[in-house]
Amino acid sequence: MLINDVLLPALGQTVYMVLASTIMAVIIGFLPAIILVITDEKGLKPNKAIYKSLDFIINILRSFPFIILMIAIFPFTKLLVGKTIGTTAAIVPLTIAAAPFAARVIESAMKEVDSGIIEAARSFGASNWQIIHKVILKEAFPSIILGITLTVISVVGYSAMAGAIGGGGLGDVAIKYGYYRFKTDIMVYTVIILIVLVQIFQSIGDIIYKKLSK
Repeated sequence: MLINDVLLPALGQTVYMVLASTIMAVIIGFLPAIILVITDEKGLKPNKAIYKSLDFIINILRSFPFIILMIAIFPFTKLLVGKTIGTTAAIVPLTIAAAPFAARVIESAMKEVDSGIIEAARSFGASNWQIIHKVILKEAFPSIILGITLTVISVVGYSAMAGAIGGGGLGDVAIKYGYYRFKTDIMVYTVIILIVLVQIFQSIGDIIYKKLSK
């Protein structure tokens, strides 16, 4: 009964939180990633001040403990969604926590593109935007998929922590039933489900990566 009434709805909440926040984090993360790639000392338009400033901000946000972040932005979360607890409310801090991570993995993927390809595009008269859009992003896309997969897996972990302070999902079930009510079986089930969920996301990412790399 607990599986149908508790675990399955919690699994649905976790998947909802993870996918929604990852999508938004990736969308948000793309812009700073592109700016970092362009303004890097080896980039298309080097600018040390912009690069160092943005790099510093991303590092600060990445190092912020998620639980503290979630509590600290309660007023902002309430402003956006009208409440501070629940799965929808948890998406706000999850997105903010994941966006810097997404930006960093996208940046790393784009920097892996062979400089010879970029120089070849330049020699044909391609503009910076064309190089970013048609060369770097296209060549880096398989690696970006792997980076997004890592982001998803990180968000799964964040979502479990969100359950500790009313975020819902499997983390919430583990706290309420496994910890407070001493139901060890429920705790074990939630851990197994989270492990399986991570494996599914990783497998999907690997499959997409292999198809795009051919």
